[in-house]
Amino acid sequence: MARRYFGTDGVRGRVGEHPMTASFALQLASAAARVLAPEGGTVLIGKDTRLSGYMFESALEAGFVAAGVDVILIGPLPTPGIAYMTRRFDCDIGVVISASHNLYDDNGIKFFDASGGKLSDELEERIEAELEQPPLTRTSRDLGRATRADRMRTHYQEFCASTLPPGLDLSGLKIVIDCANGAAYKVGPRILADLGAEIVPIGCSPNGRNINDGCGSMAPDLLQLTVPGVRANVGLALDGDGDRLVMVDHLGRIVDGDQLLYVIARALQQAGTLSGPVVGTVMSNLGLEVALRAAGIDFRRAAVGDRYVLSMLRETRGMLGGETSGHILCLDKTTTGDGLVSALQVLAVMKQTGRPLAELASGMRKFPQVLLNVKVAERFDPSGVPAVQQAVARIERRMAGEGRVVLRPSGTEPVIRVMVEGRDEGTTRAAADELAAVVKGVVG
Repeated sequence: MARRYFGTDGVRGRVGEHPMTASFALQLASAAARVLAPEGGTVLIGKDTRLSGYMFESALEAGFVAAGVDVILIGPLPTPGIAYMTRRFDCDIGVVISASHNLYDDNGIKFFDASGGKLSDELEERIEAELEQPPLTRTSRDLGRATRADRMRTHYQEFCASTLPPGLDLSGLKIVIDCANGAAYKVGPRILADLGAEIVPIGCSPNGRNINDGCGSMAPDLLQLTVPGVRANVGLALDGDGDRLVMVDHLGRIVDGDQLLYVIARALQQAGTLSGPVVGTVMSNLGLEVALRAAGIDFRRAAVGDRYVLSMLRETRGMLGGETSGHILCLDKTTTGDGLVSALQVLAVMKQTGRPLAELASGMRKFPQVLLNVKVAERFDPSGVPAVQQAVARIERRMAGEGRVVLRPSGTEPVIRVMVEGRDEGTTRAAADELAAVVKGVVG
């Protein structure tokens, strides 16, 4: 069964346009209750800082309560915080109202199961099937109850802090933290401050409309200026729902998800605690693969999307994986990608070794990588187009094993993503332009 509403990360869209309406959110809650808590139970609902979050929170609350499910409203909390709290308080369902790194015009609704994991495709299909039924309203004696529990977020703060090695704190580190005016704006600075760090917060003043707007992991320019400007040791930037992380070294240079994976992997290896391969994606920089191979660490590539990274980690019994964008999975610490937990692992390495982030990341040389988006009227699989495949083969022959070509349709936009990487930036860009032109020709 093809899913109509669930994408790679829940239901998402422009607020006010189907399916991101209050009426659909109520219907979705009722359908989810019938599938995930048919005999009643408890759902934890959290959100980021978008203005529309209030509307969707109320609609979801009504749908779940009417279906006989108790509701706990925890307010703004990072997506991984909802995953942890769902598990911590034995809830049957966790719900996050967020559109992640998108601007405030969009919003989304995503679910966790009782273990704090993302729903399987099969469960999402069952929920979609239930959307054909009208929302359920039980009799008065069987309705659920709703409670607000904002103070419960301290449990998540304590959990994050507990992922540091015993006895280690962050005293002596000056850290700039950019929370993208999003879900982590309260807990992020508090966690770092409670651990003894001197903090400089930016992107921590949400107004309902400024989430991800010129700040956070998608726009770290201000962080890059602020870190050397205030002579901080390091900076970290989260996205609007707190599951992505990029960092900035003391010189103001970006350290992306691939480089952070390298730093954490090498630290785990040196501590003798790394198990299984490190898992990236087909878009992970070739430099990460080369650096890990040189260190004797196995590296595997999954499809793009943290759910596919997680699936491969489980298949291979790995514990560490992630994406260039900063979705990092530390399965020895938590069940899902968590920007704050990942940041703490890197900060712990800095504190234990006394080495700056710039030095820790220097063991990985990033290959020049050019990514071009070719707009198309309809998505198609470029691997099935002979002209495109001939161009790919021609470029790969010229690279002689020292580069990669990746073509894939976007899962969220009507574009074909053309990625080429190699040792030389000029020839890499020329190859990407050449391939993009071929794809455009096919579209035309």
